[in-house]
Amino acid sequence: MKRFSLRVALCLAMTMAGLTTSQAADTPIEDAVPEPRPTEDASLQDFIKANPDCLEFTDQCSHCVVLNGVAECSTAEIACIKQSNQCTKRMAK
Repeated sequence: MKRFSLRVALCLAMTMAGLTTSQAADTPIEDAVPEPRPTEDASLQDFIKANPDCLEFTDQCSHCVVLNGVAECSTAEIACIKQSNQCTKRMAK
C-alpha cells in the first residue's frame, strides 16, 4: 500500500508541474519585447537604405517585406545557408 501511495503522490506532483508550466506558457506577456540583434538589424537597415525601391527581399533563409521603411521578416528556415540579401520585388515605375 505504501508503494501505491508513493506512486499516486508522484503522479499528482508531475501533473501539477505540467499544469503550472502549460498555464504559464498560455499566459500572454504584454511587456515582452524581443531584443534586436544589432548586426542583423544593421545589415537589414543598410540593405533597405541602399535599395529604397525594394519592397520584398530574401537571404534564402528568411523572406522580408518592407513596410514604412522597416523590414518585417519571416522566421529563418531550418537548415538553410544564408546568403546576401537580394531584392525579389521592386516598386513599379
